[in-house]
Amino acid sequence: MSSVWIHYAEGHGEPAHAALRAWLATLPGQPGFLGAERLASPEQPALTLVASRWAVRPPDLGVPEGVRAWSFEVVERHEGQQQ
Repeated sequence: MSSVWIHYAEGHGEPAHAALRAWLATLPGQPGFLGAERLASPEQPALTLVASRWAVRPPDLGVPEGVRAWSFEVVERHEGQQQ
């Protein structure tokens, strides 16, 4: 399996929601970027999460102030059936 990295950025509240939305738009220009999603949950309306996928270990992405972030290397993957 080729190396894939996942980067998560998490923020709480409306300021973080707006900051992560703008920050997400900056990711496509970064080397190794494969794609990303901004996630929201009805069960946690104050929480915003950006999950991005990378072909290399993500560079320093300069997350917005007050946002926590983590990078993980994918070490095992299971695929579902496509219908």
